[in-house]
Formats: sequence, structure tokens, C-alpha cells
Amino acid sequence: MSNSHYLRAFLSLAVFFCVQLSRATPTKRSVAGPAVNVNFPDPALIWVASENLWFAFATNGAGHNVQLATSPDFVKWTVVNTDPLPMVATWASQSASNVWAPMVVQIADGSFVMYYSAQNASNAAAHCVGAATSKTIRGPYTPIQATIACPLSQGGAIEAGGFQASDGTLYVVYKIDGNSIAHGGSCNNDVAPIVSTPIMLQKVAADGHTVVGSPVQILDRGTADGPLVEAPSLVFINNVFFLFFSSGCYADTSYDLSYATATSVTGPYTKSTTPLLVTGTDGLRAPGSATVAKDGSKLVFHAYLGADINSGRGMWTGIPTFNGHTVTL
Repeated sequence: MSNSHYLRAFLSLAVFFCVQLSRATPTKRSVAGPAVNVNFPDPALIWVASENLWFAFATNGAGHNVQLATSPDFVKWTVVNTDPLPMVATWASQSASNVWAPMVVQIADGSFVMYYSAQNASNAAAHCVGAATSKTIRGPYTPIQATIACPLSQGGAIEAGGFQASDGTLYVVYKIDGNSIAHGGSCNNDVAPIVSTPIMLQKVAADGHTVVGSPVQILDRGTADGPLVEAPSLVFINNVFFLFFSSGCYADTSYDLSYATATSVTGPYTKSTTPLLVTGTDGLRAPGSATVAKDGSKLVFHAYLGADINSGRGMWTGIPTFNGHTVTL
């Protein structure tokens, strides 16, 4: 056999093994973490150019109403020993505010608006959504006394996220916490009659917190979602609205991260047939409650640090890839 024949045979064999290796080796996923290896539930993400830093805000802990972590590179994160929201509004319980799921946006004048949920002072079983403002990203944030959403007869409202449309219009998405007044079982809502837990879209004024008009329902739980849908985060990428949300129950490993898409901000939204993350993906347990950066380039979410929720929920990171109406991590 000539040298050229040997060379062709060798190249053919090399190509064969490369193809087999590519089939056997899965594409490396973008999920990394825990980036914050302490209890840091419901993380919310924002890049602030003037600080040249990523900021993540999280549910109460470490003696603070709101937790804060920063990163220069989205890889190394430092938890900051400060409370960006030292006081809550008068409608909230002052003795046990139980601040949940804070999320911060920067508005046109350069200032910042924080959305948060807190226990209602007159109805301890329900939370409402409020806002607070600050000239700086780190705060302290001053609470606005009016609520953004407080439907007490429906169970209250939680987990608000801000969204700015391409025309500059500001919205807040949040969950009506119907399962807080449901009938028992997983997350209090898998015993009939099952209660609605809709995701609502509320337009707000240029100040980021004054309500304009009435809220519009854009999503609700279905049979496949288990007891609830919650933790909405909305972005607009390549002419498609992506609404990230969690379903299942946060207190067990049914919790997951999914998304729905629409071509109008008010919907209709179509849920993905496959969640982005479930228990077992990349070794995660109960991944969910994600927030996506305004430009869609990054996201953060929480998952159990150990076997169950008692281990705490740390923060993981991911780099989403958008292709038409599909997201991958």
C-alpha cells in the first residue's frame, strides 16, 4: 500500500473516532455554581455600568430584609454585609416583614427601583408587592407607601419582577399567591379544589412604581405545573417575549425552571414543552426562581445546597442561548 493510501486510511479512522467522541460527549452546559454557597433564595440580577459590577439581590437572611452580593466577572461573587432595604412600607408587618424575592431595575433618570414582597400588616397570611427607590444601586432604598399589588382576597401577591419594553414602557410581573389560601397538600395546593396562581402583568409609570391601568393575566398553572407557577422574569430577545417561571413546589424536588414565549407583551404565552432545569440536571436539586439580565446574556437561580430545603438555597449562574422561541442553558 502506498503512503497516500496509508494517509487516507489514517485520516478516515481519525474522523471516525472524532465523530464517535462528539456523540458520546455531551455539549458542556453553561450552568455553574453554587456561585453563592450560603442561603440566598430568589436571587435577582442586574448589571450596573457605573459600578462595573454585577449585583444580585435575594430574599431576607443574615439578619437583613434583603441580601446583596456583587461580582466583577459573573464568576466570583461576594456577599455584602449590608441591608439595602432597612425599612419596609407601613402596609407591611414591621415586626416580621418576611421580605421575599427583591428585584431591582434602573430607570431613565439613572435611579433604581426595588420591587419586593412583604407580609401584610393587617393579614399575616398574605403578602403584597411594594416598591422602594434609591439614587444608588446599593441603597438604602426608601419604601413607597402605596402597594403595586395587594389582592388579599385572592391570597396576596409575591415575587415581582420589572421589565422595560423596547419603547421604554415599564411593567411589573408578579404572581397572585392563590396557593396561600388553598386546601392543603404540596405547597398547599394539590388538594381539590385547586386554586389559580396566575402571573400578572402591570404597567407602571416612568417612575417605576406608580400603577397605570389594571393588571393583565399572562400565565397560570396547568395540570403539568403541579400546585403553582411563580417567580416570573420577563425579557425581550429577537422580537420574542420570554417569560421565565418556576412550577412544582419550592419545598420539594418537584420545583423546576421553565419558560413561555409570546410575540406580544400581553400574550398569549405558550409554555415550553420541556423545562430548562429540573432536579437531576447537572446534579441540581429543586432549581428555580430565576432572574434574567435585561439583555438576556446571563441568569441566576437558586437550588438546594444539600438534600432538601433545610440545607438552604444557594445561587447558581447560567448563560442562556436564544434561538427563535427556544432557550437552552
